[in-house]
Amino acid sequence: MSAPIKIQYLKGIGPAKAKLFERLEVQTVQDLLHYYPRTYQDRRLNTPPNEYNSDALTVFKGRVLSTQQIPAKSVLIFKAVLEDEKGAHIECTWFKRRMYRAFRFDPFGQLKKDFHIGTEVWVIGRKNDRSAMFGTQITVEEYYVAADVMTQWHAGRLTPIYALTEGLTNKQFRQFMVEALQSASLTDTPEILPPALLQKRKLLSAPQALKAIHFPNSMAELDVARTRLAYEEFLLLATAWGIKRTQTKILAKDYSYEVKKTLLTPFKNQLGFEFTNSQKKVINEIFADLLSPRPMNRLLQGDVGSGKTVVALCAMLLAVENGYQAALMAPTEILAEQHYLTFKRILKDIPVNVAILTSSTKTAQKKKILAGLADGTIQILVGTHAVIQDSVQFHNLRLAVIDEQHRFGVKQRSKLKEKTAKLDLLTMTATPIPRTLALAFYGDLAVSTISELPPGRQPIITESATSKLAYDRVRTEVEKGRQAYIVFPIIEESEKISAKAVTEEFEKLKKIFPQFKLAVLHGQMTQAEKESVMADFAAHKTDILVATPVIEVGIDVKNATVMVIENAERFGLASLHQLRGRVGRGEHASYCILVPQHAGSVAKERVDIICSTRDGFKIGERDMQLRGPGEILGTRQSGELEFKAGDIFKDRDILYWAIEDRDELLSADPGLIKPEHSLFRLKLQELYQQNWHLIDLS
Repeated sequence: MSAPIKIQYLKGIGPAKAKLFERLEVQTVQDLLHYYPRTYQDRRLNTPPNEYNSDALTVFKGRVLSTQQIPAKSVLIFKAVLEDEKGAHIECTWFKRRMYRAFRFDPFGQLKKDFHIGTEVWVIGRKNDRSAMFGTQITVEEYYVAADVMTQWHAGRLTPIYALTEGLTNKQFRQFMVEALQSASLTDTPEILPPALLQKRKLLSAPQALKAIHFPNSMAELDVARTRLAYEEFLLLATAWGIKRTQTKILAKDYSYEVKKTLLTPFKNQLGFEFTNSQKKVINEIFADLLSPRPMNRLLQGDVGSGKTVVALCAMLLAVENGYQAALMAPTEILAEQHYLTFKRILKDIPVNVAILTSSTKTAQKKKILAGLADGTIQILVGTHAVIQDSVQFHNLRLAVIDEQHRFGVKQRSKLKEKTAKLDLLTMTATPIPRTLALAFYGDLAVSTISELPPGRQPIITESATSKLAYDRVRTEVEKGRQAYIVFPIIEESEKISAKAVTEEFEKLKKIFPQFKLAVLHGQMTQAEKESVMADFAAHKTDILVATPVIEVGIDVKNATVMVIENAERFGLASLHQLRGRVGRGEHASYCILVPQHAGSVAKERVDIICSTRDGFKIGERDMQLRGPGEILGTRQSGELEFKAGDIFKDRDILYWAIEDRDELLSADPGLIKPEHSLFRLKLQELYQQNWHLIDLS
């Protein structure tokens, strides 16, 4: 294979434009070839409506009959009347905003050159509802002279539309793409897929697929090109995880556990409730992993309120009673603080030293914590990204728990493992991952699922309503002796963000509910202030808690029966589901009321989903569809799940192919050392070196 050609050397680009391409992470011609269209426009003539052309887009070819430039007060207007192939006359219009100073050149100069009487022109634009001299008036977006040799790439076909940066247009980009496809770079594109798999799945070659993904001759050709490229993406990642799983299995721990029950028994006795059967099953799975000679690498998933935290704490106590340290890492200070407070409450009177470390920890306190971790006197550490800083050194860390794992990148999870030579790892998520995806993309993880909620949980009635109706429900419930949460997305009012602010709304709410006791809670309060506010709410010294999403996890007040979420459109599905889980924990019927302010289509869809189901798996799947798999699976920060061609929901059949073929490939050639697998292996190594940090093929 020849060395990659830098993008600046492609005809028409040069050093200046190359900087624009760098914003798109395009540095070589090969990068450009793998920069796939965002969508397509159907610019063919006489094509019935389909997924690529909307009623709003008008495409036609016509002969120029007349042109006219019209001066106006604020804009300059150029009009051309064209006759289409059916004999209809269509008026096309271009607008140029008047400048305060005179134009140094004719803004319509190129139009006048191109629109000679009798010239055939392709026009792409939008119909204008304003009256015209003729039956149809078009505001033109693009035009192409039919006789121009480059027009065939812009009109009369399925035309690619790319996601671009300022300074580049789609017309320019398509022309550069044509140049790339006609250069040696396309023929030099290596075929990394093994020949046997190409034949088995009847896939296009890499050069064929790249040409067709950019300029398909038909929708059928586009489909087979995308199938080939999606399959390659899925197979690469599935194979990487398959190799990682094999490597994990051959590791051996140089330490062991024994269930001594010196901490676990008193912990269980003072919990005040029985574990569910599902929790017991998961605890047994985790303990079996810890007692095995291989490091644990397990994903614990369970719906909001299913009791994941207490299960994780059981595992941490097993580590501590064996003389080891355990750490829990949460993605935000808010979540870390909630876990810390929960641990302190649950472990009351049990001799376990728990500390919290975040970026807000004072210097003097941080110094003490670092010393306690180094000498082993701190047995459980709860923290944020601060836990993986180089200055944090453990005495004998053996168990790490990562909460809300999708909000950490692969690099961060790897960094935690670097704290000790061998480590048992438990990751937790309240956004359940479909099993197929977990097997494909977390091939090195065992999966445990808490499938039931604790007994006695009441159904939560979820609905969308106005603030007035929501507050009426709050008033009704509090008058019955219940309690309520009212949640806002931000702390202080911002001119840039039109969202209700908790500090200002708190003052208004005190006037709306003068007969009740209200308290406010947000992330900028001190740790002592937060503990005091939450303790008062738990003791029913407060009726209504006005808060930011600080209460998303860790709050368990059985008397709270109403959750009002203001500006609900500003919350993600996972957060809405988490917040709803703060109520419905006691014997009384509970309510979650979403109050959207400005709901766009996606935001409205999130609200509708939360109102229609409490099934965490359904919510998790819809969340993945809306936000993308990279964000849900915790890989967006590393790039290995940012599929360019594939969609793990639309392309499930292709995904199943990839998993099946991955298993056959690694079974026949575990090290990918056969000659026919060499380029595939090389591509895996290249991706690893870039930033996957998943596998070692050396």
